[in-house]
Amino acid sequence: MTGRVALVTGASRGIGALVAERLAAQGWDLTISARSPDALGALSDRLQAAHGQKAHAVPADMAAEDDVVRLADAHAGTFDRLDALILNAGMGSIGPLAEFPVRRFDKLYAVNVRANYLLVQHLLPLLRATAGTAGTAKVIAVSSLTGIAGEPLNSAYGASKAALNLLTLSWAAEFGPKGVRVNSVSPGTVRTPSVEPLGEVLDQMGAQSPSGYVAEPEEIATVIAFLASDAASYVQGTVLNVDGGRSAV
Repeated sequence: MTGRVALVTGASRGIGALVAERLAAQGWDLTISARSPDALGALSDRLQAAHGQKAHAVPADMAAEDDVVRLADAHAGTFDRLDALILNAGMGSIGPLAEFPVRRFDKLYAVNVRANYLLVQHLLPLLRATAGTAGTAKVIAVSSLTGIAGEPLNSAYGASKAALNLLTLSWAAEFGPKGVRVNSVSPGTVRTPSVEPLGEVLDQMGAQSPSGYVAEPEEIATVIAFLASDAASYVQGTVLNVDGGRSAV
């Protein structure tokens, strides 16, 4: 896949970093973004040293509208194409409805919904142009099992991911005829740095799935890389559950 270009948000660690690693190893050039400049710089250096691919690091806070627009402009100013837009950045927050601050609700929607909406809006001309020359371009959002299944103490986060799922379906219908393929990946419990403090509770959550364990980030990154590839050419408008079977039970 040499010559292809992706933008990956939330790329400094976990699933996003592994997606960037996998795509770079396959010959993709990248724009990588997250809030931490140091972590992004280290990842950029590592990718370029290991694979020889360009990895343009753009620190950005997805809660800030100006940062999101600046990220889109930075990519378009560096690359003349966008084969895959990986919308991985997200924010999680749980708590009882009666005590959940509206400012936290607003930030959840800013990061999990508005930022993705703005990125697609600003980068759509480049996605369409790339599809016109390469045959297709892809938008891949990272959703969550909580976007399709109710869960106590998680209504705000779940609602934001449900909104992202609906955007996926709407964008697929709107942009598909122009060659832009849009899908979401919906992980279940994944062993990422942000949830490791849960300790044994995390393992108990994983045990609730038919697979019986907590997924490693690599298992989700593999599916995202598949959706970015030509092997997924007829996968369109899908919220793909990668949850060890939890959504089935």
